[in-house]
Amino acid sequence: MAGEAIPGREVVLETGRLLLRPWRVDEAIVLRELWTERDPRVPPHRRIDADGHPTVADLEDSIRASQPSSVGLLAVERKAARDVIGYCGLVDSGRGSQGEPELAFELLRRVWRQGYATEASLAVLDWARSSGYERLWATVWDWNIASRRVLAKVGFIETDRTEVDAVYGTTLFTTRRL
Repeated sequence: MAGEAIPGREVVLETGRLLLRPWRVDEAIVLRELWTERDPRVPPHRRIDADGHPTVADLEDSIRASQPSSVGLLAVERKAARDVIGYCGLVDSGRGSQGEPELAFELLRRVWRQGYATEASLAVLDWARSSGYERLWATVWDWNIASRRVLAKVGFIETDRTEVDAVYGTTLFTTRRL
């Protein structure tokens, strides 16, 4: 796996089947599709609202406004098909310890169970290690068995830390030393 991590420059990672790279404005439609596919158990602020937001235009504006960074969600593109199928990357959610970002991924339902989330996550973990991070976090809903399985495959361990929400379920905190 190859990756380029230069401070202030865009991160581009490559695996056998995938290219992880910054989002392009014309790919906002893929982000919108991810929003529409989310499980109804996901809290409302992460789903399309009653007014239809975020719209494709909202997401296009968000992509335009994003700056090259060493932390962020990269588009996951299948090299053979040349299509974007979701995102994977590091976010500074503030939920972990200082200087320890969170691994995040989300893929379109039509590509689930093909190993893409695991492959993309491993690329991000390799990049994070080579960039000097010592530990990463990931949060996952207790009911999200598929994502919990991916996190376990790439070496994350569930901790005793949880956040309980009576309506949406329990958020589990996982961690991985690099």
